[in-house]
Amino acid sequence: MGGKITRRDLVEFAAIGALARRFCYPAKALASETHRSAATTDLLITGSPIPEPYAPLHGGSFIGPAVLESPDPLVEYRWKNPQITDSLQIYNLGPIKTFTETPASFSAAASAAAGLRSMQAPILVKGVGSLRFDFGVESPAWLEFDSPDLTGLVEMSISEYNEPAIENVGPPHRHKTAPPHRYENTYRLELNPELYEGVRFGWIHVLVFDRPWRITAVRAVCQVKPTNYLGRFTCSNPMLSRIWYTGAYVVKANFCKDYFGALLMDRGDRISWTGDAHPAQAAALAAFGNWEFIRENLERSATTNNGIESYSLYWILSLLEYYQHTADRVTLEKYVDHVNVLLDHAKSIYADPPISFYGWDERLGAGFETPERFETKSAYRMLFVHASLEFSHALRSMGLDDLSHAHEAIAMEKMTELRSNGRWHQPLGVHALADAANTGLLTEEESSAIFAQGFSDRLNRLSFSPFNQYFILQAMARMNRYDEALVSVLDIWGGEIRYGGTTFFETYAPSWNECLERNGAVPNCQAGYTSLAHAWGAGVTAWLSREVLGIRPTAPGFARVEITPHLGRSLTSVSGSVPTPHGCVDFWFDQASGRGSARIPPGSVGRLGIPRSERVLGEVRCNGRVVWNGRSGNRDGVFATSEDDRYVYLEDVQPGRYKFSVSYDAEAPAFTAAPLIYPIACGREDARTSGNWPGVYGKDGYVLFDYDGPGNDRRELPAYVAAVQPSSHKNGGCRHAQIAIATEDQRAPAAGTSGAKSRNLGQLYTGDPIACQQTMTVDVQAFEGKKYQVALYVVDWDREERRQAVAVFDLKTLNRIAPVQMLREFAEGKYLIYPCSGSVRFRIDQVRGRNAVLNAIFFDPQVEEST
Repeated sequence: MGGKITRRDLVEFAAIGALARRFCYPAKALASETHRSAATTDLLITGSPIPEPYAPLHGGSFIGPAVLESPDPLVEYRWKNPQITDSLQIYNLGPIKTFTETPASFSAAASAAAGLRSMQAPILVKGVGSLRFDFGVESPAWLEFDSPDLTGLVEMSISEYNEPAIENVGPPHRHKTAPPHRYENTYRLELNPELYEGVRFGWIHVLVFDRPWRITAVRAVCQVKPTNYLGRFTCSNPMLSRIWYTGAYVVKANFCKDYFGALLMDRGDRISWTGDAHPAQAAALAAFGNWEFIRENLERSATTNNGIESYSLYWILSLLEYYQHTADRVTLEKYVDHVNVLLDHAKSIYADPPISFYGWDERLGAGFETPERFETKSAYRMLFVHASLEFSHALRSMGLDDLSHAHEAIAMEKMTELRSNGRWHQPLGVHALADAANTGLLTEEESSAIFAQGFSDRLNRLSFSPFNQYFILQAMARMNRYDEALVSVLDIWGGEIRYGGTTFFETYAPSWNECLERNGAVPNCQAGYTSLAHAWGAGVTAWLSREVLGIRPTAPGFARVEITPHLGRSLTSVSGSVPTPHGCVDFWFDQASGRGSARIPPGSVGRLGIPRSERVLGEVRCNGRVVWNGRSGNRDGVFATSEDDRYVYLEDVQPGRYKFSVSYDAEAPAFTAAPLIYPIACGREDARTSGNWPGVYGKDGYVLFDYDGPGNDRRELPAYVAAVQPSSHKNGGCRHAQIAIATEDQRAPAAGTSGAKSRNLGQLYTGDPIACQQTMTVDVQAFEGKKYQVALYVVDWDREERRQAVAVFDLKTLNRIAPVQMLREFAEGKYLIYPCSGSVRFRIDQVRGRNAVLNAIFFDPQVEEST
């Protein structure tokens, strides 16, 4: 399967996780912990010497199993009796690596850059410069250091990537670089009243130096809501195991005292967003079984949808999923009337739902930019049908048959209306098609057609946000396309880990890994400042437990549970547990050996599916008995069996432990992943021509943006281009400026072909990065099928060391058609040249520097590359 973890990746990730746990220690509480593995006692350093806002880690011990696939420093820690009322606790992480670009200024720091730093010896500061500390894992934390003799002037920074986050512009409360607060000999970076941020990297910047001084300790002080791991997941692809634990960790890292947080980095929106919490709560059900905390978050978010219509429907689905896991009838009954009101409202707007947001993907309107689209409205209608059906099923389990039938009838009526057009699905994109598949109402014929239409292309089935990708995964499972779904899991979530992530992101494109260094600064886009620790990206954890491990409740509270693993052709084994109110359901199966085991807890009755794996099964044995030998039935009075084309089932499996074996007639068929292909390759860069474009570019036409003043372009469009349209909406809109008038600077574009020495420079630019205005688009409307060349010209006029990312989309479908490309070092001017066909959209995202810019665009005949 494409995108598998390499041996080097596994060794590196295991090392980082182990090192983080070696440096994990409860502040001021080391002596109180009597049970701790060797991995967590090695190289421990002194706790924080100052009072912290929460008590140090307590109430448990490091007795859980070691999990090398987990980034969580506390994956082995088990609280004896965690409660919903528990306050946060703190623990400290020391850096695993230290780096400086001025080694002469820091003794001992240069050697630390190559490996582990225990801070057992102080760093001697001997001059100005910066120290960067890598704590190995992103945490909800704040940064501190100790010095008994600091002099001069210092600042501190934190970030999720290897450069200080959010450069020093905009309102002070959003800075991630600031002077520290001093508490005797301890210096703390305090960026907000809650203290915590998303901290993977920290910096000490020595700005003014007068005499040598020492840094005796550096630490990330991390907060945690007491929460134990009850679920688990491993399989034959180690990257998928890492993905499960990383999803669990990003949810846990975002737990606040009383609610699910949305993201770690403070940018003003860390509240529990109703829809964002849907995949996060699903992951918590699979990993932690902290049902009271989930219920509390559901109640907290019941009456607000954050102004987003779809979020009310996601809240309904979360409530119903919680009910399926817990059988908490009291809570569901409490909200029956409320759900009726929400669904009645959704029905009332069904014909033309007002969509303010459906996701960050370009095809969904790029967040809040242009969300009123046929695709988003169609997706909402399908989501309404899905929520109505799920509510109907829950009502039926409660004996409320009349109400159940009413909601089912509404859903079926809407689906019947849709099917009155036999080609109803053809205008839909992948997101609306996913919501249609997730209704569970597709016929086999519709499933096949919809998969071919929207999901067969490996690139186009990827959404820009892991949030929306979760629903695409669910749809692919509904269509029995597990191998392709696993490829997408590895493309998105595996790609985030290969980038260097230890938590999951708000937005992500696989081509980031080709244009960014490991843990490098990522594009800021329509989502504003991009979060690299966003809990809405954790839905994959729930999906792996439910679909690949195959454990799901078929009656509320797991009174009945089905275990049907889906290994496809890609995997050979899977193992794991899912928490239930009765205890964990455990399952393990190895297709290669044909052996497995299962545990059904007291209070549950199971249905165990033995996968055929596209092969002929011999006999199936369970606990030493032959329970199936080519025929279903009640073979020995103990195990009843049934079968279909994919499984042999052991029915009504009573509580207990079971070992089973199965024989196959042949090897499982192989799976080959389709390649991830972009219609356009990476753009070609030209850093030599500068502003002297006549005779090189623009043979067919050009636009010199704002050349004669803001909003006054100088342009000559080709006959095949109807318009060049910079975006003008509030979110993602272009700003206009004239930067230089009558200059002879050769970086400014020439005025035309006249040879005049005097030049102007205008530019489109993005807005304030702190105000989440860090992206802009320019649409080129060209004749359909017309092939031509586009050259974008950018110049970092004021030499701010700007970096910006460029993405290219088909303007008609808004499908991504080229890898994201990073533009660096363009103070002397640089062209980015693409071969295009038909209408296209260019999205330009700020990465570093005050803003992203675009100065001109040139059109030329497309040059066929020589073979």
